[in-house]
Amino acid sequence: MNEINNVLICGLGAIGTIYAEIIKRSANLKVLVDENRLEKYKNNPIIFNGQSMEFDYILPTCKDFKADLVIIATKYDGFFDAVKNIKNFVGDNTVIISLLNGVTSEKYLVQEYGKEKVLYSYFIGHSSVRNGRSIVHDGVNKIVFGSPSANINVERVKNFFNSLGMNYEIPEDIIYSLWLKFVLNVSCNQISAVKGYTFGDIQSSDSCMKLVINVMKEVIEIAKAEGVNNTDNLLDDALKALSIMSPEGKTSMLQDVEAGRKTEVDIFAGVVTELGKKHGIKTPHNEALKFAIENLTR
Repeated sequence: MNEINNVLICGLGAIGTIYAEIIKRSANLKVLVDENRLEKYKNNPIIFNGQSMEFDYILPTCKDFKADLVIIATKYDGFFDAVKNIKNFVGDNTVIISLLNGVTSEKYLVQEYGKEKVLYSYFIGHSSVRNGRSIVHDGVNKIVFGSPSANINVERVKNFFNSLGMNYEIPEDIIYSLWLKFVLNVSCNQISAVKGYTFGDIQSSDSCMKLVINVMKEVIEIAKAEGVNNTDNLLDDALKALSIMSPEGKTSMLQDVEAGRKTEVDIFAGVVTELGKKHGIKTPHNEALKFAIENLTR
């Protein structure tokens, strides 16, 4: 089994920086950037938990580095460029994980690089607080990953994460876990963005919780049509996960709205409404949320 030593990270945002800071301590880490970001990061480095971060940056045109592990941690609007820009760094033994929200990024990676190289994965933990170049995170984080079929790369990544002391989880059914996170994101993130609510605000409002449940039910009907297993458990599991969220916590989408950044509505309500049309499932709550969020951020 080939060990993981060379790592490439795409995206130095609220999630990518967390793992870049950890991985660079013990592995050969490169951070993929374009020429504009290269100048920005060199002249004005990211500040992570009060410390200036210096990384070994690499341009997409470089041809003398092959990654054992590629971690894509961009926002959705940078994802397709990342898929294209990692091409020179993918070799025979490369494994790729995407920490984007949603349920679509792995599909595109599989189409481009093959299913054996791609693991299904996502980030779970407390949101980072980002202010300009400064990112603050409390250390509560975990990467959930796995494969819907036998794949030796699951063991390779597990061994690598163990060597770093990183928090991770390998669920029995990664597709179910991915959709459980999606149910939470589509409901809580979008409603919090429209209402300006923390998790505590959502939890304490009966009318808001009723809306959360209605949005969740739309996503669950889509999951069922997409062939996800055990969808009868999704609503209870999602509500249980919401009940233990930190009351003062803000979703990443609410933070994006407050900062005037582009939101991920396209991979939340956008995907739900698109799949609803595909399967003949009505999604009125997600259609309304999509309209509201798009108008919030114009």
